[in-house]
Amino acid sequence: MTLFPETLLVVLVALMADALIGDPDFVWRRIPHPVSWFGGLIRALETRMNRPEWPETRRRMLGLLALAVLIAVATTGAWVLERGLMALPLGWFWTGLTGSVLIAQRSLHDHVARVADALEREGLEGGRRAVSMVVGRNPATLDEAGVARAAIETTAENFSDGVVAPAFWFLLFGLPGLAFYKAVNTADSMIGHRSPRYLAYGWASARLDDLLNLVPARMSGILIAAACAAIGRQPGPALRVMLRDARLHKSPNAGWPEAAMAGGLGLALAGPRIYGTERVDDPYLNAGGRRDAGPADIRQALTVMIAACLLLMLVVAGLALALA
Repeated sequence: MTLFPETLLVVLVALMADALIGDPDFVWRRIPHPVSWFGGLIRALETRMNRPEWPETRRRMLGLLALAVLIAVATTGAWVLERGLMALPLGWFWTGLTGSVLIAQRSLHDHVARVADALEREGLEGGRRAVSMVVGRNPATLDEAGVARAAIETTAENFSDGVVAPAFWFLLFGLPGLAFYKAVNTADSMIGHRSPRYLAYGWASARLDDLLNLVPARMSGILIAAACAAIGRQPGPALRVMLRDARLHKSPNAGWPEAAMAGGLGLALAGPRIYGTERVDDPYLNAGGRRDAGPADIRQALTVMIAACLLLMLVVAGLALALA
């Protein structure tokens, strides 16, 4: 596909289709989701290529090789699929509809909204159970405010990872670019941890994921600040906190949308957390903000995310019209 304006239209279709349809359960109960295909290949490669008794250098090189195999399979399959779809009548529409499968606006909203629902209807235990589906930290260590903050943090971070970054790489390189990003992002989530098992083997996946998210994460922070203005909140605190505190986050990218959300909502996010049994003593983003978050704050974060998604669509549509 040529970059402009055809791919702008394709990406707009993908964003709109995902927002309206999401990931219907009745489809993915019958066929595996593409991300599960990536996950299956990652697990199969890791089982054969990551042995704790092997030297660190060997495990790092094998992790790089496994990542190359994953990328080759994902992008080649996506290129063949795109060629077939674009040969059809209204190929741009079918390509966008297919790409929507790898964008996560609707599913992110629905999963986070369940945390707010559970806190309101079932209290702390329900909230812990619901938030355990969307974050990796130990839910048993969270009070109600901790559950709410965790849900808000994942809303901000996954707006970047699950919406803006896929759309960005889809726009630049079509379906192969989208598949490339999602394959690397899935690998990072599965093997990009700083644990003894994955520190060497998952190094390449973690570093490449960081690189691919550099621009989208900063775009996401700006969109969140603009979304605050769109729903009647002041964008200034979101921008100020983002520029001041984003670099305090352990991730080179997640701090940008999270800090923007923290400033926009007047909350202190991140800070000390427990993953499994390991305590991570990170500084707070917007340390002077409130820490007593609740279900209403989760819903406000979701409102900001929806507005940010709509703004992203408007930007893509405006560029498509301007370049038509």
